[in-house]
Amino acid sequence: MPQGDADWAVVLDCQAVFGKEAPMIATRPINSGLLPEGLSDRLPPQAEASARLVRDVLDTVSTYGYARVMPPLAEFEETLTARLQSASAEDLLRVIDPVSQRSLALRPDITAQIGRIASTRMVHAVRPLRLCYAGSVLKLRADQLRPEREEMQVGAELIGNDSEVAATEIVTVAIEALQAAGVTGITIDFTLPDLVDQLAAGPMPLSPEMIEPVRERLDAKDAGGLVALGPQAAAYLPFIEAAGPFHAAMERLEAIDAGGALTSRIAALRAIARPIGWDITLTLDPTERHGFEYHSWFGFSIFAEGFVGEVGRGGSYVIDHGDGQEEPAMGFSLYPDPLIDAGFGRENSRRIFLPLGHDAQQAKALRGHGWKTVAALAEGDDGQALGCSHWLNGDEPQPY
Repeated sequence: MPQGDADWAVVLDCQAVFGKEAPMIATRPINSGLLPEGLSDRLPPQAEASARLVRDVLDTVSTYGYARVMPPLAEFEETLTARLQSASAEDLLRVIDPVSQRSLALRPDITAQIGRIASTRMVHAVRPLRLCYAGSVLKLRADQLRPEREEMQVGAELIGNDSEVAATEIVTVAIEALQAAGVTGITIDFTLPDLVDQLAAGPMPLSPEMIEPVRERLDAKDAGGLVALGPQAAAYLPFIEAAGPFHAAMERLEAIDAGGALTSRIAALRAIARPIGWDITLTLDPTERHGFEYHSWFGFSIFAEGFVGEVGRGGSYVIDHGDGQEEPAMGFSLYPDPLIDAGFGRENSRRIFLPLGHDAQQAKALRGHGWKTVAALAEGDDGQALGCSHWLNGDEPQPY
């Protein structure tokens, strides 16, 4: 291949990897503006909107006593995968650390890192421990509903307690955080992630090999599939009907004869729902499992009017401290990128153009009153073209 051929810019010698007989591999130059699939730039005004929305959420969470932590983007693979219950090693983007020569993994979720911090660096901190966070996460693969592989994750974790009181606080904080960011039309969908496990070991027995098939068919609302599994599985059919608007679904859940095994869960759900405002829509799907595989007794999904899919999720779970030691926890995560794309977080800021020779003290005073100033650097600079709605005429802002 000629060295001057512009179509072939990079030549890789693979002999070191594949042996002396391996062929030379050439790759075409990459367009300098091209990004990997599922990754994108945040440009103005979305980048600023993202920062503002994240700040609004964290400011709200902090008023409830949650302190911010900032875990790193990458960790040793074995450390991360040991705690990452929502993904496996095959779902991680990995690299070799040139310093330690060990495999690193880029985080697909921050909750696992909060668990690591709580069980190591802050293991002796007084409980309940309230922590919050915000940062980017990176997935190996995207799905059709959300093709983005990188997304912002913002959330809060309450560590050391998973009672109904803790659940009430977490749900309340999540709702108020979204409302502070300007989100309306919020729906909270409650679920009981370990429902099948609890009943299978007691009043509605299932053999161990039947538990997962029953979970899957309940999650898919597959009544025919449940019946096909046999009479023990068919006993779970009423739970498919116990879904929908909260109060009606709760009545159907209460009507299921489960030997009193559901009494405490039903009471807890009602207690969690009681303080939620009338402007929030509540629903119940007691057998929903997707995204709640590692949660314990309680889970909830958050939806917003006009958006496809969830904008957040939360619930109770267990942090493994090792040596058989476990700690209950409760938390939520928000994924605000769809909100940002829809215009949430944007500020109707006033931008004023400062001509050459303007009064610097007057410009400083304008910034103190909330104006954003854009100063001319040359005679030909155009304030309107630079996004300004006003220009400084002497001492007074004048609209264009």
